[in-house]
Amino acid sequence: MKKKSKSSLFFTNVWRYKALILMAIPAMVWMIFFFYIPVLTNVVAFKDFHISPDGFIASLKASPWVGLENFKFLFSSNDAFLITKNTVLYNVTFIILNLVISVFFAIVMSELRNKRLVKVYQTMSLLPYFLSWVIIGYFVYAFLSPDKGIFNQWIVGQGGTPINWYSEPKFWPFILIFIGTWKGIGYNSIIYFASVMGIDPTYYEAAMVDGASKWQQIKNVTIPQLLPLMTIMTILAVGNIFRADFGLFYNVPRNSGSLYQVTSVLDTYIFNGLTATGDIGMTAAAGLYQSTVGFVLLMITNGIVRRFDNDSALF
Repeated sequence: MKKKSKSSLFFTNVWRYKALILMAIPAMVWMIFFFYIPVLTNVVAFKDFHISPDGFIASLKASPWVGLENFKFLFSSNDAFLITKNTVLYNVTFIILNLVISVFFAIVMSELRNKRLVKVYQTMSLLPYFLSWVIIGYFVYAFLSPDKGIFNQWIVGQGGTPINWYSEPKFWPFILIFIGTWKGIGYNSIIYFASVMGIDPTYYEAAMVDGASKWQQIKNVTIPQLLPLMTIMTILAVGNIFRADFGLFYNVPRNSGSLYQVTSVLDTYIFNGLTATGDIGMTAAAGLYQSTVGFVLLMITNGIVRRFDNDSALF
């Protein structure tokens, strides 16, 4: 029997999976236009870029080459260590909390027998994920407003002294961690919940035959089955460890200068620098720096995981 050539086999597979390919085309087009083509404009990070009336390409050609000068904005600043420390520590905390709480919530949901309650709880936990940070910022302000906030009214009602929350940095690491975890927990838990529901029931049946308790079933069946997904999600999160959620750190604390010590991260620092100087080249350099470091960390983390468990690695 004559073997098909690679080209004919390719077109055969394209025709066989034409429905799936058609469904993927919009996402592919979106990725090309908003991810791959913009990569070419990273050259702006190495130029003293200024917009001219002749358009972007003409502006790019006319802008002088400055090499690594734009990167000095991040590393020569007195706040370089502070913003890097804040960005990394917050993200490490979010990675740990989101992993632990999401897995816990997913396992709890999988153990509920009332499917209506499961849908209600999942909807309630997922709702914050679809709220913009602007709206959440106003929600938080309703609680923390210095004069009419719910917390201050309660404190005054108890005979205490109201707190000017937006001038007290000591409270904000806990507030930001709580709000950030609360917003993302629903989305992450649904991913783990879907994986839990996909576990073969025969594993649990065998565990029950052996006399395993519910905790032993979770410990010896559920968590090991979730481990590859947990590893992949952690690797992806490590790749974004130098990227902070701009909305969380800008809108929720209302960009209060008194809180910069604990709320200033790379993204808000870049934004404030851009609004103050209008230097697009500096902003491009900062974005390229974040992407490069994230890529390196992702590759290192994936390499470490691959050495211990090849099936849990991304590639």
